Amino acid sequence: MTQTTDRRGIIPDRGSRDGAGGVALAVILLGQFMCILDTNIVNVALPTLRADLHASGAGLQLVVAGYIIAFAVLLITGARLGRLAGHRRMYQAGLAAFTVASLACGLAPSTGTLVGFRFLQGAAAALLTPQVMSMIQRSFTGAARGRAIGLYTATIGGGVVVGQVAGGVLVSADLFGAGWRTVFLVNVPIGAALLLAGPRVLPRDEPRSRGAGVRGELDVAGLLTLSPAVLLFVVPLIMGHELGWPAWGWASLAASVVFVAAFVLVERRFAATGGRPLLSARVLRAPLLAPACVALLFGPGSWGAFLFTTTLHLQGGRNLSPVESGLAFVPCVLAYALVGLTWQRLPDRLHRAAVPVGFVVAAAGYAWLGPLGGGGVAYEALTAVIGMGLGVMSITMTVALAHVPARDASDASGLLLTVMQLGQVIGIATVGTLFLTLAGPGGATGHAEYGTGWALSAVALFGAAAGLFLARGRRPKAQ
Repeated sequence: MTQTTDRRGIIPDRGSRDGAGGVALAVILLGQFMCILDTNIVNVALPTLRADLHASGAGLQLVVAGYIIAFAVLLITGARLGRLAGHRRMYQAGLAAFTVASLACGLAPSTGTLVGFRFLQGAAAALLTPQVMSMIQRSFTGAARGRAIGLYTATIGGGVVVGQVAGGVLVSADLFGAGWRTVFLVNVPIGAALLLAGPRVLPRDEPRSRGAGVRGELDVAGLLTLSPAVLLFVVPLIMGHELGWPAWGWASLAASVVFVAAFVLVERRFAATGGRPLLSARVLRAPLLAPACVALLFGPGSWGAFLFTTTLHLQGGRNLSPVESGLAFVPCVLAYALVGLTWQRLPDRLHRAAVPVGFVVAAAGYAWLGPLGGGGVAYEALTAVIGMGLGVMSITMTVALAHVPARDASDASGLLLTVMQLGQVIGIATVGTLFLTLAGPGGATGHAEYGTGWALSAVALFGAAAGLFLARGRRPKAQ
């Protein structure tokens, strides 16, 4: 079939009806929205979940980090499965798995089972989300594509805001006595509705020849060495402080180094045979990509730890309700979104320079978390300063991808997204552990906020240092 573009910039698909383009976009973006939502919505429910399941601090960290770990490690593989098996097919498969995993999370009888189901939920999100931008690119063109991408960006930013607020509202409402479980169960009716609508409105997959490119596209050996490398590094950091830093924890950290080395060797060998490795040396050599990766490791690292620890402080130390603590994040996230939506108005020469400045602003804000931890207007303003500083992460990603060759664009963007997710995991594992250790069994979170604030400030300053390399690096030649 020869595709043509109608006046709205929507590319018709076989079997589509007039107006299906807008409905398809709604279905696509709602699936994306749920995945972003579940990265943050659980934060506000943590104290209630802790009381109900008698979860330890390490258990809470794994509930949050488990989702992000699976999402980060499997993201690039999910994108390649979409190219091989079809974007609509993989979107629907990811959505079905995400809906079932959400139901399982909502019915989990213990912390251990909840953590396991969160890993499955993250894996499903990694299968779903890479297909979103691909289907937008296939379904829209011209001005319609620009509007669709704008809505996609707004969906990601809105998911962070709504996640914090909706989590508080759902837990406080305590529908049917479900408490924290509603933050997962809310996905079930939405996911079911999207699954019913998907076959009717989503763009059909183009026929593809299978088999020939599968071995080159799917880096199974890389996945099997990267996954244990991440788990062996993160799990002892999360559980070590509660178990007294046992010998197996140190052995696990050492083993993670071995798996990282094995991953590097596997990737080189896979690339030498003509395959597309998860981490390509050619992609890493793209101008400005390496310092951007470092900045996007430390920025989200501080962000994830900040959301985790501040939620426990607001509900534990200041005795705020879940909905009150959720609303407390609104100034921060709105400031973050404001920078992300307006930075392009700056002159081009200032784009790279804005990155280290933003991280320094965030570092200064973090340093005042302890002194202003009692709350009030000053505290809310402080969180807005932090959000404004971290808003430069969108600049970082855009600048890094601007000079990546077209053939490497998808792998480079997948790498940056993976680094951002892993940064959150490491932040929660390290700074989150520091917070729980300082708070102690009595939950003296006011004292913990001081130490955590300084730690977050140091993390943000590392991001600023990487931002300096990004700002001062040689400007690539126009391609």
